[in-house]
Amino acid sequence: MNRSRRGGGNQFWGLPEHPHTPYYRTFETAVDADAHLYEFVVPMVPPTWNERERVEEYVARMEQGTVSTAVAVSTLDVCQPAVSFGDDPSVHWGLTHFLLDGHHKLEAAATAGRPVRLLSLLALGEGLAGADDCARLPALRAQPSSARATGT
Repeated sequence: MNRSRRGGGNQFWGLPEHPHTPYYRTFETAVDADAHLYEFVVPMVPPTWNERERVEEYVARMEQGTVSTAVAVSTLDVCQPAVSFGDDPSVHWGLTHFLLDGHHKLEAAATAGRPVRLLSLLALGEGLAGADDCARLPALRAQPSSARATGT
């Protein structure tokens, strides 16, 4: 097993490994004093495959107030690093949405800095989280977005 992956970071630099796929970071908030939720949207095709004209069309619609909808299947992983780097023993909740439909819309929203609605079908039992953790997601997503305090 690649030690850098098991430890959560590159052995030399101590930095996270690049996932080698484009993704969007969309939301984060505190779960409690020792845990933080991070949300990601992972397109099933690279944004470079999107048709530029279609993305621009959605940007124009969004600038006029349209809120588009995308569809994803999602998993929740609740993990703690196997090796602690510095003073970060926190538990990371990773809510990952695998985009099924709406690739152009999501890129347009990211480009225009506009919201997009995401219809998410959470695959219960498929991630590294229990039923109680999954049941907490609606309340956690209703909280305001907040960055994790790092103590540095």
